[in-house]
Amino acid sequence: MNDLQHQVQEAIDQFVESGAERGLQVAVYQHGELMVDAFAGVADPETERRVVSDTPFYAYSTGKGATATVAHMLAEHGAFGYDTPIVELWPEFGAHGKEAATVRHALTHTVGVPGIPADTTPEDLCDWDKMCAVIADSEPWWEPGTKTAYHAYTFGYIVGEIVRRATGKPISQVLREEVAAPLGIADELYFGMPESELGRLARLEDEEGSAEFLAAMPDDSPILKWGPRATFPTAEFGNRPDVLMADIPAGGKMSARAAARGLRRGIQRRR
Repeated sequence: MNDLQHQVQEAIDQFVESGAERGLQVAVYQHGELMVDAFAGVADPETERRVVSDTPFYAYSTGKGATATVAHMLAEHGAFGYDTPIVELWPEFGAHGKEAATVRHALTHTVGVPGIPADTTPEDLCDWDKMCAVIADSEPWWEPGTKTAYHAYTFGYIVGEIVRRATGKPISQVLREEVAAPLGIADELYFGMPESELGRLARLEDEEGSAEFLAAMPDDSPILKWGPRATFPTAEFGNRPDVLMADIPAGGKMSARAAARGLRRGIQRRR
């Protein structure tokens, strides 16, 4: 065990022993070499299943890095350009004045459709065609490219549908075949997970007080315009089998090792 590995392992063991963390992983790559691959604690408190190197966690918006990585790879291969109008690939997206929106706008959170309807349910999020149709028919909050706001859920569907229209494949398939498999992390990086793999996932738990915080949030809070209360990233939401198996590429399920390796590749491609 190298000194850095030892120091990190010792630190995360202390986090678990103190009760500050239930279970966690840390991975560090340097120049393509895995320098730290540390893990500690339990992945499922009910069964006491332990966290190991390849335990996937639902890391929510960390998955946007994987989504962007797929888009950068396809741009590099000429499937589309950053300034390609989205309507060239997805004509329906041009409704209500969005015809000038580009792939670049989608990737930079400036495309102008950061929110989803207030009555959106978790079941809706699992319905790819429905969500894409709703987003395509949305009125933009601003002229694409003129303002920036975090596209909490819509980022994944917009980029994902651009990928699907360009390749004929769901973004989860492109991620696995073109990114995760070549990097050796095909079983550690997912959007939608196969049902057979769900037993490997870490179970999420809410931080104390988070449920009360969400309940006290006013209905007109700006954050609830991006992701309604029913779709807020709680443990209950993130442990649902339908959500875990669905392509919702605004988030992702991954190990720390996969995040470090896969997302680093995306940064390299963008440069």
